[in-house]
Formats: sequence, C-alpha cells, structure tokens
Amino acid sequence: MAVKRNMSPNKCPMPVQDPEVRRNNFEEVALGYTYEMAVEEAKRCLNCPKKPCRSACPVAIDIPAFIERVANEDMEGAFEILSASSALPAVCGRVCPQENQCEGKCVRGIKGESVGIGRLERFVADYHREHATATPKVPEQNGHKVAIIGAGPSGLTAAGDLAKLGYKVTVYEALHVAGGVLSYGIPQFRLPKEIVQKEIDNLKAIGVDIETNMVIGKVLTIDELFEMGNEAVYIASGAGLPRFMNIPGESLNGVYSANEFLTRINLMKAYKEGSKTPIKHSKNVAVVGGGNVAMDAARSAKRLGAENVYIVYRRSMNELPARKEEVEHAEEEGIIFKTLTNPVEVIGDENGNVCGMKCVEMELGEPDESGRRRPVVKEGSELTLDIDTMIMSIGTSPNPLIRSTTPGLDTNKHGCIITDGEDGLTTREGVYAGGDAVTGAATVILAMGAGKSAAKAIDEYIKNKNA
Repeated sequence: MAVKRNMSPNKCPMPVQDPEVRRNNFEEVALGYTYEMAVEEAKRCLNCPKKPCRSACPVAIDIPAFIERVANEDMEGAFEILSASSALPAVCGRVCPQENQCEGKCVRGIKGESVGIGRLERFVADYHREHATATPKVPEQNGHKVAIIGAGPSGLTAAGDLAKLGYKVTVYEALHVAGGVLSYGIPQFRLPKEIVQKEIDNLKAIGVDIETNMVIGKVLTIDELFEMGNEAVYIASGAGLPRFMNIPGESLNGVYSANEFLTRINLMKAYKEGSKTPIKHSKNVAVVGGGNVAMDAARSAKRLGAENVYIVYRRSMNELPARKEEVEHAEEEGIIFKTLTNPVEVIGDENGNVCGMKCVEMELGEPDESGRRRPVVKEGSELTLDIDTMIMSIGTSPNPLIRSTTPGLDTNKHGCIITDGEDGLTTREGVYAGGDAVTGAATVILAMGAGKSAAKAIDEYIKNKNA
C-alpha cells in the first residue's frame, strides 16, 4: 500500500523521564514511542532502493522493509523482518550506536535528521513482546552438537542462528545469569534486565540450553567439550579483564574498575541495605574515561547519591567516544565533564582511603595512529580534585583463562584470540571465536555480527565435515 511520506526534517522526539526525577531512580530513561509516533516516524523513511542504511548494519537487517511495515501498521510483519536478522532486537534498539551505523547512512540525514531507525526497532520489538501470543516453534534437530562459550550478545546470536538450523546448542556462561555485558555491564536505566531476560527466554524456547556458573578453562576445557560430542566450539567469552593506568595510589580503598562497579550494581544489587558485597556510597566521584561504560558508571554513581560526579577525559568533548545521546543524558543529569584532563596520582588518607586525585591539563597535538589528535601535557597545569571514589573506565581485555588452557589457540599481544577474519576460525580446527574476545572491547552490535558470521561458518564446516 502506498504510504504518504512524512517530509519533516526532524525525528519524532523520544519521550524521556525528566532529568530531575530520573537522576534519583534506576528506571529506564527513554520511555519509547507511542504507536502513533512510530507510524509517523516510519513515514519519514523514503524506502530507498539502494538501502544504504542496511549496508551499515553489522547484522544486515532489511531496514527499509521493516520500517515500511511499520508505516503500513503491520507491526508483526515488521518484527518478522527484524527477527530474521537479529536475535536481540529489543536490545539493539536501545544500545546500538545507530548514529555511527545505519542512521549515519540514512539519506534523510543529508538535509535534516536521519530516520529514527533505532527507536523504531525498539518500538517493534516491544510491541511484539507485549502483544504476541504465538509460541515459538522448535526447529527440527539435525543431530549435530555445538558448544558456545559465553552468553553475551555474540554467543547468544550464534546460539540462536545455529538453533534455527537444527543444531543442539549449549551455551556455557561463567556468571550465575546469562546475558554477559547486557546483564552485568549496562545499567537498568539504559537497558532493563527484564528485556534481556525475555530475549534469552525466546532463545530457550527454540531449544538453546544455557548452563550458568560454568567457567570454561576451569570447570571444563575446550578439549573436553569436543570429547562430549560437540563438533564445533564458538568462543564468545568477551573482554572482562579491566585495565588500569598504573599510576600511584590505584590500590587504595575506593578505587574501582568500571566493570566491578557496574557488576556490583547490576547483578549483586550491592547498593541495597544488608548487601553481602556492599558498594561505597560516595560523595565525590571521578570516572576516568569517555566511552559508554564511563557514562554508565558516572550516571549510576549519581543515582547512588553522589553530589559531584566527574568524567575525567584526556581529550576534548569532540573526541568523546560515547554515544551522543548518552553524553547528552549525562549532562542533563548533572555529570561534570573535566575534559583535556588526565590523572597522574590517586591521593590517600592515613587509613588508606581515596581522598583526592592529582591531574594535569592536556592540549591536543598532532594526530596519532588512530587519526585523533594526540593529547599532550600542558606544562605547569597540575590540579587536584577532591574525591572519595575513583572509577577506571579506560578499556578491558580478554581473560587469559581460556587461552592458557587451550593448546594451539593463538592470541595477539593484547590477549585477543587470532582468527582468519570474517568467519572467526581460530588456529584450532573446529574452534571459532568472535566478539570482544577477538576485537577487544567493542559494541554489542559488532559482537552480534561476529556471532552471525561464525554461526554460518560453523554450519558450513560441519556440513562439509559430514558430507
């Protein structure tokens, strides 16, 4: 049916909680489109025949096709298109960096704002969850088994794609809940855990088994997974080992990695009275780093009652790697940005607790190998921040346990598993890897794209092996 296009140059605004309200709760900030908003926003899509937005999607969703269904008010048809490519559409609609991917290629963005692709993806996934009544069909089994290490976005994506092809898939998760970074890393106010659980339940409904508290390399080795009848193994164990700056004072009480800080909040509810692993209720907090994880940590600290929360970042606001929306939300909530600033020492009191942080001011010099201007120290520019908590959010690397217990599995100098590229084949036959375990810390959608590619490669490998 022909759709009358909405030629407004601007997106339909996303309803959100008021900043003064949301800074005191962990409820989701973005409230989502109404039905009418979604239809109107979908009508802004020109349904381009060349689909430049799709080429920028790591899981190759047919974006114009699903949006056209929304414009025609066929929400279930839209969901079928989404779910054919994405195992986690409700998640991606919330946390993908669309502005750098699909929306960055949107033709409407040339003379105005791009179509709100992520917002429409979220709406369709939520609408399906709230209205669908049909039970997912369990695919017919093909008699082959595959093991997946890690129940994060990459592992869950590979599991879903392989299960749909008839494989008996078992996912081994080290933590006590599935979801990986979706569960332990991203806060409730950005990604509600009930949304994650529903996506996981959908995978279980089509036959995916998930075993938690299974630390591969300790409870079982990869060799033992093969001995159990698995014909291939996909390593999607992420990059959960935090990095520090190695400056004086990092061992003081009150210094956290962002991973520890967010895991305690998201999984252990350590801020509650009587918690077995209590987290410090701070007054003045410095978060070192400028990515999405730094924004999550800073905004969580504010919600725990901190009066002053600083983002300390050595480059300028223009170089912040965090999503634009997350930076804007942080500013609205009162997070203080100390850009062009770099820590050189954490100061402790007589009891070994953090009481301050020495910093130097920076200025941007010539571009480095990444193409960004290199920060250099501005002479005579020392300053001290009065803080009682420091949270390090400068990146993570893969845990060495799997590589140290798997002979013949090659890794690079950063501890990331070496693969042949797109297919994810490692230096061990039948062993594939993808996501942060290969690339280092990256985005949810890139990890999902790696899971899709690996699932396809594993299917071809097992078919050829048994031909």
